[in-house]
Amino acid sequence: MARITSLCLNMNVCSLWRALWLMRTMVDFARPQEIYAPHSIRIEGHLTLGGLFPVHARGADGTQCGDIKKENGIHRLEAMMYALDQINQDEQLLPNITLGARVLDTCSRDTYALEQSLTFVQALITKDTSDVRCTNGEPPVFVKPEKVVGVIGASASSVSIMVANILRLFQIPQISYASTAPELSDDRRYDFFSRVVPPDSFQAQAMVDIIRSLGWSYVSTIASEGSYGEKGVEAFTQLSKEAGGICIAQSLRIPHNSKLEDYDKAVQQLLETQHSRAVVIFASEEDIRGVLNATKRANQVGHFLWIGSDSWGAKGSPIHQLEEVAVGAITILPKRSSIKGFDEYFTGLTLENNRRNVWFAEFWEENFDCRLLSSSKREDTSRKCTGQERIGIDSRYEQEGKVQFVIDGVYAMAHALHSMQRDLCPDYPGICPDMEAADGKTLLKYIRNASFNGSAGTSVMFNKNGDAPGRYDLFQFQTTNNSNPEYKVVGQWVDSLQLRVEELQWPGEAEDEVPVSVCSLPCKTGERKKRVKGMPCCWHCELCDGYQYQYDETSCRLCAYNMRPNPNRTACQPIPIVKLEWSSPWAVIPVFLAMLGIIATIFVMATFLRHNDTPIVRASGRELSYVLLTGIFLCYIITFLMIGKPDVGVCAFRRIFLGLGMCISYAALLTKTNRIYRIFEQGKQTVTAPRFISPTSQIAITSSLICVQLLGVLVWFAVDPPNTIVDYDEQKTVNPLLARGILKCDITDLQIICSLGYSILLMVTCTVYAIKTRDVPEDFNEAKPIGFTMYTTCIVWLAFIPIFFGTAQSAEKLYIQTTTLTISMNLSASVALGMLYMPKVYVILFHPELNVQKRKRSFKAVVTAATMSSRLSQKPSERPNGEAKTELCESQPADPMTTKKTYVSYNNLRI
Repeated sequence: MARITSLCLNMNVCSLWRALWLMRTMVDFARPQEIYAPHSIRIEGHLTLGGLFPVHARGADGTQCGDIKKENGIHRLEAMMYALDQINQDEQLLPNITLGARVLDTCSRDTYALEQSLTFVQALITKDTSDVRCTNGEPPVFVKPEKVVGVIGASASSVSIMVANILRLFQIPQISYASTAPELSDDRRYDFFSRVVPPDSFQAQAMVDIIRSLGWSYVSTIASEGSYGEKGVEAFTQLSKEAGGICIAQSLRIPHNSKLEDYDKAVQQLLETQHSRAVVIFASEEDIRGVLNATKRANQVGHFLWIGSDSWGAKGSPIHQLEEVAVGAITILPKRSSIKGFDEYFTGLTLENNRRNVWFAEFWEENFDCRLLSSSKREDTSRKCTGQERIGIDSRYEQEGKVQFVIDGVYAMAHALHSMQRDLCPDYPGICPDMEAADGKTLLKYIRNASFNGSAGTSVMFNKNGDAPGRYDLFQFQTTNNSNPEYKVVGQWVDSLQLRVEELQWPGEAEDEVPVSVCSLPCKTGERKKRVKGMPCCWHCELCDGYQYQYDETSCRLCAYNMRPNPNRTACQPIPIVKLEWSSPWAVIPVFLAMLGIIATIFVMATFLRHNDTPIVRASGRELSYVLLTGIFLCYIITFLMIGKPDVGVCAFRRIFLGLGMCISYAALLTKTNRIYRIFEQGKQTVTAPRFISPTSQIAITSSLICVQLLGVLVWFAVDPPNTIVDYDEQKTVNPLLARGILKCDITDLQIICSLGYSILLMVTCTVYAIKTRDVPEDFNEAKPIGFTMYTTCIVWLAFIPIFFGTAQSAEKLYIQTTTLTISMNLSASVALGMLYMPKVYVILFHPELNVQKRKRSFKAVVTAATMSSRLSQKPSERPNGEAKTELCESQPADPMTTKKTYVSYNNLRI
């Protein structure tokens, strides 16, 4: 007891051990005849190995043990018996040493296994029997239990963890053939534990690699309550985080003693994340069946994509009668091979030659569905066993998957004992005193250094934590051509994944197409991912709008100012460059008007030149008329410059002629109206003619006014040389596909107005003079037509200004402003041409009888007539209509050509 107490001082299981030890001690003293556990197998040998196997399932309704487990229990147990037989018959391995065994049933329950495992430590417990006496007063005689040098087992990780806590107290090495929980790799807590199967951390890594290779990023997990399931899922979760790109949608746990409602609830929770179809399942066979059954009840056959751990492996029992639900499941199993020698051994077992297995009779009844004795527990059949049945002939037989590892575990213990015997007893056959006195630490060192070829021909070795290397076969449950589902090897994992994706089949119509299991569907081209906080595998797709393109999967960037995104928004492309085309409706109308105007102007000019010396042409002021017609012609010509393709030459001519035509026209009209105004104003005061009213003076004045415009243009050229630009802002529409760059001259709206400003000033001034000379009699020169021309022109340009500036923000700015400007100039020229010259052309061509020389009058007579006309117009009530005209014409002789009208022209005056 003192030794046990010292060992327990620093152990977490001290209180548990003490309670169990006291309970076991009391049982031993109360019933000293029961030295061995009543349900166990004992085989004599020089060295005894313990064995822990789940011969029976977990009991229900409070019972310890349930039904017998034919494969996981009996197959594995007999594998140990087979391995012991092979070792004891091998003269090269442990010569002169026979291995015995003490095999116990764990009943698939950790607490029950812990109680059973106390049998292994009995030999290490020193009992104080000084106070115990027989009835005759003699001290009792106790049979010392055999010493267990090592333990093979257990199967379930939860059982191995519980047992390992006890065995390490007594330094008994333990080798498991099926426990894969990552927790058991902790060499500080489970320093005497080793295993010939790889831990679930390798299995979890294989699962992560499978999921990544299939492109799944959103998966759920299901774990059975306990170390195997919970620690397996924990390892998978940790590795998936480290690998990146995998998120856990649901992490569910199936409790012990679960009911149908628990499985149904788990399936309903999985369906809440419908895009997460992949389900990683670390669970016992019972829980796997429960989940598959619940899936079938929920009518979700074919929805889930199962990734099963080695507890599922390639077994038929978890999916029996649930094959349609399991189709497409990918399962993992440590690399194993069927041991041919064991098949021969097991199929040859009978009730007669296998009496050492105390559970074999129960197995026989279960395997052949019969009863051996009337006291048999089987009540579901009345068929009696004959004992002549044969395994594999009268019943279905398939070697259980962990048989290889049970055999390798026994051989690992044997090789370690062989190496220890060779080192400690070099010249001693059998077990020497040094080996007899060796403790568990010594044997553990030899176990960890063991390396040999196992029963399947693969190497068996252990790392510093007692784990075997990770080697897995990958299976998929598939429907073959004859519609009989079966497991098919589709790859392997040995440090890295080797998966034959082309051989995979999936439930549904598209069997060859890998289904998706994602939180969010991939974004379309031109969309960026907006991550969901806390869920790196989930995102919302946002379109790269406006002039943005998809830079990478998570961001958009703005194209350069002269670029726009391509139709799928994966890159930028140049914005098309356009200009005002000749075929555009915006250009057709101005060009048509300009061509008509040019033809009319040329016609008028040709008519005047041909009749240059006729009275009407001379009376209209030939010199200024030709200047005015030139300005009108230039006003029409500017239309073609404004619509033509911009280049440096065109832009230079635009600057020159934009305001020049109007300037020439209104300078000539202003000179005319000013001359008329000065003549009549001065005539009211004196009979002396005003200065500078001769044709030469008029041309000089007009030229001076035009030079101001040309000087401004020259300054403009010097300050800002003409150039072309591409304006991308004018037609940068909301829809980038409609965006256009406008090729145009480097002339701003303000510069256009400034270029026209001087001409507009001349126009306004001319209008003012036209208003002042409005009282001149209609017989006197062109005052009235000029007035009407200027009034109309002002209206045209007053309409032009709001249209020009009001469309500055329009996408069609170039077209509207150009068309408005050219039409306004065409109308201005057409008004002047029509009102001032068309009547004269009409008279010249169609009424030549009116185009005759009139009587010349002195300046004094003209001024007198104008004064009288002014006075008469001031008192129109004193005279009847027409009297003024009559009075002005009294002195003129009657002439048939002048009975109706008398033309008086200042241009005929020789002043």
